Amino acid sequence: MRDKVILITGGGRGIGAATAVLAAEQGYTVCVSYRQNRDAAHAVVGDIEQRGGEAMAVAADVASEADVVRLFETLDRRFGPLTALVNNAGILERQMRVEDMDAARLARIFATNGTGSFVCAREAIRRMSTRHGGKGGAIVNVSSVAARLGAPDEYVDYAASKAAIDALTIGLSKEVAAEGIRVNAVRPGVIHTDIHASGGEPGRVDRVKDAVPMKRGGQAAEVANAILWLLSEQASYTTGAFIDVAGGR
Repeated sequence: MRDKVILITGGGRGIGAATAVLAAEQGYTVCVSYRQNRDAAHAVVGDIEQRGGEAMAVAADVASEADVVRLFETLDRRFGPLTALVNNAGILERQMRVEDMDAARLARIFATNGTGSFVCAREAIRRMSTRHGGKGGAIVNVSSVAARLGAPDEYVDYAASKAAIDALTIGLSKEVAAEGIRVNAVRPGVIHTDIHASGGEPGRVDRVKDAVPMKRGGQAAEVANAILWLLSEQASYTTGAFIDVAGGR
């Protein structure tokens, strides 16, 4: 039986990929999920395996409840039992003011960033909670500093979906604290990943970095370090907490 098994949603790129590699270095057996970019996810798995770790990639859209259930069942069969979940999968759409957003866009954002995290947390709890015969575990939700700042003129919908993740983190942490599960979150700031291209501005980090007190964008590995600390025994008395990895914003 594997001692440490981690699932990282959206683990094929950016923060998710950096977290997967670091988790493997720290002794986790790693499962990454991906929605579309199979090659990137399998490249992460290959990197881990070349370093002597064990990993797999599973195609799953966290906006689909059926996909999430299948993802966790696949993990059960191959690696289980689960001990750690990183709710990392997230999307944003092109920069836009609220007055121009339609309901379809909002539905897409909240289905992935909000509902997807809830359903993944549900499946993890059913496996990890001592109430269900599990041995406990830890969940880290990837929120965003945008949840505090609002992302005006760009991504208010994304910011709102991440504020929902903050509420999930607080409420769920209290709900399962006596069942052996810790729930925490990281709130990245402007990080050098390709998600900015989805918003129509690949160079956004360089444009806004002067507004960051540290005058630079962050690296995915810096966020991954915070995630792995929250999952570790070093954080054994930490739940319902947030680490802002945002350069002082």
